[in-house]
Amino acid sequence: MAVTARGMTPLLHIYDMPQSLAFYREVLGFAIVDASAVVETPEGRFSHWVWLALGPAQLMLNTAYDGGQRPVARVEARQCWHGDTCLYFSTDDVDAVYEGLRSRLPDLQPPADAQYGMRQLTLSDPDGYRLCFQAPIQERARPRI
Repeated sequence: MAVTARGMTPLLHIYDMPQSLAFYREVLGFAIVDASAVVETPEGRFSHWVWLALGPAQLMLNTAYDGGQRPVARVEARQCWHGDTCLYFSTDDVDAVYEGLRSRLPDLQPPADAQYGMRQLTLSDPDGYRLCFQAPIQERARPRI
């Protein structure tokens, strides 16, 4: 029997769940699908695991540290590899996504056209994971000869 799949939901280990949830929900517009029980920790009150969706795109976040074990600041040795991870989101209008986000992300760079035919808007979440919203570049009308 061949392997089949109906979708994929990446799991990202994050440093600060409330900060990450604020970014994914308030900045990008994700909704919570499910979450583990809320716990009281020295770092605050939150779920250690959250499943999110933005339309059909899904993503899970999990805290990298149990309650009371999180370092005071992000550990560079752990964070430095997050930039190697990029999640690509298909969208109909990359420029509209940019316009919708630029007031919430003042350092956001405008979309750019990739040489392989995609218009892309790339940004990073609080943990340094890269996110790319992309759409195929529309064929420009060619003059008739």
